[in-house]
Amino acid sequence: MKDIKTIIDSLESELIKLNEFIFNNPELGNMEYKSAAAHMDLLQEYGFHIEKNYMDIPTAFKATYTSKKSGPTIGYLAEYDALPGIGHGCGHNILGVTSSGAAITLSKVIDDLGGTVILFGTPAEETNGAKVILAEKGAFNDVDIAMISHPSDKFMESGKTLAMEAIQFTFKGKSAHASSNPDKGINALDAAILTFNNINALREHIKSDTRIHGIIKEGGKAANIVPALAIAQFYIRSATKDYMIETSNKVKNCANAAALATGSTVKIENYEYSNDNLITNSTLSNLYLDKLKDLGIEKIYPAGPPKGSSDVGNVSHVCPTIHPYFSISENELVGHTKEFANATCTPYAYESMKKTIAALVLTAMDIIEYPDILKKIKDEYLSVMN
Repeated sequence: MKDIKTIIDSLESELIKLNEFIFNNPELGNMEYKSAAAHMDLLQEYGFHIEKNYMDIPTAFKATYTSKKSGPTIGYLAEYDALPGIGHGCGHNILGVTSSGAAITLSKVIDDLGGTVILFGTPAEETNGAKVILAEKGAFNDVDIAMISHPSDKFMESGKTLAMEAIQFTFKGKSAHASSNPDKGINALDAAILTFNNINALREHIKSDTRIHGIIKEGGKAANIVPALAIAQFYIRSATKDYMIETSNKVKNCANAAALATGSTVKIENYEYSNDNLITNSTLSNLYLDKLKDLGIEKIYPAGPPKGSSDVGNVSHVCPTIHPYFSISENELVGHTKEFANATCTPYAYESMKKTIAALVLTAMDIIEYPDILKKIKDEYLSVMN
C-alpha cells in the first residue's frame, strides 16, 4: 500500500497552484467557470471520468474514479464560489482544493482496496446552493458517505446547521397621488410594513433556536405616489426542517393577513433554494476525528450551537455526511472578510490542508477496508432518518 503522506506531498505543488489560481480569480455563485474548469483539468489528469454541466448546472461537475474491485462509493464535496467585493472570504478556494486533493489521493490506493471515489463540484454555496438540486435529482442516492471540511481559525467537529427557507413576498396595490387622491390608492408598502409587524408579534411564540430576518427590497419610488409595488425578502431558519416549515407557514400567514388588511395582493415564492438542517453522522465524525488525532491534531473544538445554514444539510438527508472545520490560521479570524481570504494562501494553511486531506482519505480507507464500520455508519443514519 502506498504511503498516504508521500502521495499528498507529491501533490502539494499542484494543489497550491490550483488554490492560488482560484484565489486570484474569484467568481460568484453559478459563475465559477474558471474555477470549475481548473478542478476538472487536474482531476482528469489523474484519471477521473468527468461529467461537465452536471445535472444541467453549468458550473457543477462530477468526477469519478472507479477501482478494479467492488466496494463502497466515497463522495467528497467541493465548493469554489466567492463573495461579492471580498473574493474568497469564506475560503471556498482551499475548501474545494482540499476535497479534490482527498479524491485524488484516495484514487491512488483505491485499486488495492476496492470501491469508487467521486468528487462532486458544487457551485453557489453562498447563494442558490447547487447541492439542493443535486440532492433532489438523486446525485447522492448511491453514495455511501459524503465528506467536506471547511476552513476556519480552528479545527472543529462536524455539528449542525439550521434548516432555512428563503421567501419573497411581492405585494401589489394601486398607485395614486398620495396627497390629492389617497383614497384611490392601495398601498403595497403598508402591506410590507404590516408583514414585519405581524412577524414581530409572532417572534414571542417561536422556539429560541428559530430565526426570522428580512429586508424590504422595494417600497416605492417617490413619497407623493402611493406605492403600487413592494417586495420583502425573508430567511426563516430553525434547528429542524419540520419546525422551519411550521414557522414558515406562520410567516406566510403574516403576509396574507397584511395583504387582506390593506386590500393589496401578495405573491409568495422562494428566491433561493431551501436548505435542510445538517445531520452529522456521529459514527463517521468520530472516525474522522480519530484520524486527525493520529495525525497530531490535538486541539479539536466541539461544535457549537447551529447559527447558519448550508446546502450540505440537504446531502445529509440523503446519505451519511460530515462537515468538520480545519484551521488555516493561528490567529482568530472573522469569516467573510479579506483577512480570512488572505489566510487561505499561507504555509500554515497548506500544512493544515495536507493533514485534513490525510484524515479524509484515512477515514475513507477504513470504511472501505472494514465493512462493519460502514454498517454502523448506515445503521445510525437509518435510525436518525426513520
